[in-house]
Amino acid sequence: MARDDWRIRIELDEEGAAEQLLARMDLDLGSEARELARELEARRLVVSRDADTVFVYCSSGLEAEQARRVVEAVLQEDGLTPRGLVVEHWLDEEDRWNGEAPGPSVEEEVLQRGYAPWEVRVECDSVAEARKLAEQLEREGYGVVRSFNFVVAGTTTREEARELALRVHGQAEPGGELVWEVAPQNPFAVFGGLGT
Repeated sequence: MARDDWRIRIELDEEGAAEQLLARMDLDLGSEARELARELEARRLVVSRDADTVFVYCSSGLEAEQARRVVEAVLQEDGLTPRGLVVEHWLDEEDRWNGEAPGPSVEEEVLQRGYAPWEVRVECDSVAEARKLAEQLEREGYGVVRSFNFVVAGTTTREEARELALRVHGQAEPGGELVWEVAPQNPFAVFGGLGT
């Protein structure tokens, strides 16, 4: 059976409530909580604390729901009302718990640094054609860099880059802070144009 990452986040307001909850979960469960806890006994759940928040880590959604019932029983027996009691699942691809606000995407981070996360690169047949394409794309709202007969237009998403590349017969690629153009027929171009 595949194991997954789940947790219960219990946020408490009362002073000392987190310590009280940890002590009760470890040593002194009441009758209802004790019965529910027997179901989880063999699984050895990990419990941790960060200030006024207690976390109970589980390996499945079912286990997390069972553990939540234990926690609720303990809280009820102690007369504690949590500010929040949430079962959360780890979203591996997003590197966060589903109860947390998502962080900025790679594209958003690149945009915040002032660069386009995706680019469309077009090699035109002439400088005049490149100039005309650059002006057209600027009117459409794209950030554009033109160098000789090359035009590079920045986009915010991969999909936008693909659509633009199809329309202008260019190539979509991840954006970046630095673009290197080295003509394959001149391996010494990077050294200042030495060679033939």
